[in-house]
Amino acid sequence: MSTSTTPQTGNSYAGTLALTALTPIVWGSTYAVTTEFLPPDRPLFTALMRALPAGLVLLALTRMLPHGRWIGRAAVLGVLNIGAFFPLLFLAAYRLPGGVAGVLGAVAPMFALAFATVLLAEKPNGRKVIAGLIGIFGVALVVLRGTAQLDTVGVIAGLLGAASMAAGTVLTQRWGRPDGVGPLALTGWQLTAGGLFILPLALLIEGAPPAMDGRAVGGYLYIGVIGTALAYWLWVRGISKVPATSVAFLGLLSPVSAAVIGWIALGQALTAPQIVGLAIALGGTVLGQLAGRPKTGTPTPIPVAPAQPATAAASTATVTPIAAEPVLAAAR
Repeated sequence: MSTSTTPQTGNSYAGTLALTALTPIVWGSTYAVTTEFLPPDRPLFTALMRALPAGLVLLALTRMLPHGRWIGRAAVLGVLNIGAFFPLLFLAAYRLPGGVAGVLGAVAPMFALAFATVLLAEKPNGRKVIAGLIGIFGVALVVLRGTAQLDTVGVIAGLLGAASMAAGTVLTQRWGRPDGVGPLALTGWQLTAGGLFILPLALLIEGAPPAMDGRAVGGYLYIGVIGTALAYWLWVRGISKVPATSVAFLGLLSPVSAAVIGWIALGQALTAPQIVGLAIALGGTVLGQLAGRPKTGTPTPIPVAPAQPATAAASTATVTPIAAEPVLAAAR
């Protein structure tokens, strides 16, 4: 793998983090939308509706398909970030009452640190480890209740889901993007691959799609367009510009966002320990960014796929345009 470098000033780095942070904040709204608008007890169908339609729309907009080794890479990233992560997330949520699933999800930054050590050759950062532990403690204060019970299958699913998302985040940075392919196209590849992975599971386990009214259609449009297509595009874009471990720490904002939205939109009360937990989780998120922030003016490596030799370009092109001229080049 080769890398290119783009100078990152303090303002541009902070701006990239701020835009990327919108992703977990939007993800935090998914719980409220699911409980208030979507048919109950259909987690796999909901996961399918989040991923596959959005992926197909992005494929149609970008008019690019993966080619060569990127067919396999797109499939792996799609399964890790979408196809396996969504079902494991829902399984943990259904089997672990009291917010235990949220705490397990907060372990993702720790997994990301471990994967980055192996896959990106990043040296272990003590401050990031401390930030991860602080984040887990803060999220625990926000979501845990005294009646929370552990379930072996749910715990395993929660940990595997966190590991899956962390591995996908780190691999997205390690592999970069093929030459000429922007974050929008790469997001479409992953969503489509993940959706196709979920499709047979949803049909076999949950059967035919449920009946839907206008509220359900609106809810699925929101989580598909805003909560998935737009959010994952910002996530993939962020991974291409800042360290994957820093991006992973932003995931701590998701349970924080869910708690705040529940308080504002659903009238759910926040206790004093939860408010303290919100502050601690935010502190862990900020510390995770400060521990990995490059010095002002220092170039940040951006992974890109190795260039193909000119003599083999005709036979080893990385991208296959669906039309003669690719669209949305500005979005790259």
